[in-house]
Amino acid sequence: MSAITENKKGLTVLVTGSIMQMFLGILYIWSVFVSPVSEVYNWQIDGVKLTSSFMLCFFVFGILAGGKLHLKIGSDKVVLIGGLTLATGMLATAFLPQNTAWLMYITYGILGGFGVGSGYNAIICAVQKWYPQKRGFVTGIVVCCFGFSTVIFAPLIRFLINQFELRNTFLILAAVFFTATMALFRFIRLPDESSPAASPSAALLAKRQYTVTEAIKTKEFYFITLSLMIATATFFILNPSLITDGIARGLNIEIATLLVMLTGVANAAGRLVIPIVSDKIGREMASFSVILVTAICALLLCFVQGFAFIAVVLLVAFCFGGLPGLYSVYASDYFGIKYAGANYGAIMMGFAVSALTFPMLIGLINNETMKFITLAGMGLVGLLLIILLMKSKKKREQASA
Repeated sequence: MSAITENKKGLTVLVTGSIMQMFLGILYIWSVFVSPVSEVYNWQIDGVKLTSSFMLCFFVFGILAGGKLHLKIGSDKVVLIGGLTLATGMLATAFLPQNTAWLMYITYGILGGFGVGSGYNAIICAVQKWYPQKRGFVTGIVVCCFGFSTVIFAPLIRFLINQFELRNTFLILAAVFFTATMALFRFIRLPDESSPAASPSAALLAKRQYTVTEAIKTKEFYFITLSLMIATATFFILNPSLITDGIARGLNIEIATLLVMLTGVANAAGRLVIPIVSDKIGREMASFSVILVTAICALLLCFVQGFAFIAVVLLVAFCFGGLPGLYSVYASDYFGIKYAGANYGAIMMGFAVSALTFPMLIGLINNETMKFITLAGMGLVGLLLIILLMKSKKKREQASA
């Protein structure tokens, strides 16, 4: 098969995978649902917000499953399973009885999060294997589309809720995700091992290829995973409360809702820009910069109001957006490309722990200023972990020279 044909196939995977990521990116828009769900189900706001933590946590379990399964059954089938699981979760959410709102943790949180994660990782694995020498670039594109989903769905969902009420909105979303999955999944395939597109990965395969069991025995795995856990904490504290916190900081409801959309733009921009920059300056230096800026923003959140609050939130979202692209490539940089999908899933356990535990633990701090001082202090620990990773990498390079 000609290289031109193979390039067209790779481009098809990149384009269709990027479109599919826009639908899967609903992961980050729970803040739009918080008030309507609270009103319809007479559910306390804090309980509603916890749905986001369940979804983010099981998003990681989906990533781990998708990373393992895509080598056995193909990326296309994993995307199919993930998309249908997401649609099923949305459909079930639409029929939850009034007195069992907590089941939303299962239908929207667990089913939806798992479905999103498995499809998300299968797409990343596919595009990285079609473009092994441009992993940062193509990963940046697909995760950018994932983040850009907020820009599309936040205003759409608010419109649907206003026009058709909450339950019908979940029904409409279930139909949309089902249709998108059935239309796109078949195009998202891995290259044949013998194809020209796969041949550049031979140099990468020459490195030691760590299985998950082997990777988790290395100190580098823990430097990477724990730094990710810390780097994501500030965004996880902010994201479910963007509208309510924005109003408390002096914004009106329209501007606060617009902030959710703008956060999606910033998130998407970070997903595209930061992985590409990391190809130039190195993954470690990019991570160090992201964690440092996030820690500074956490300190600023102790006192900023109004439009200054918007600016700081958008900077946090930009930094957060760059993390998936950085850390998915860490998996292949340090542990080889063969099992990169599964290793990325293992690394993302730091993401899951952060999503599920930090909103609850930081929530125990009653003083708003102390919450953000604590997050800034955690950032210093994250910076230390990246410094240790840099030193470890240098020793590796010297030993292999």
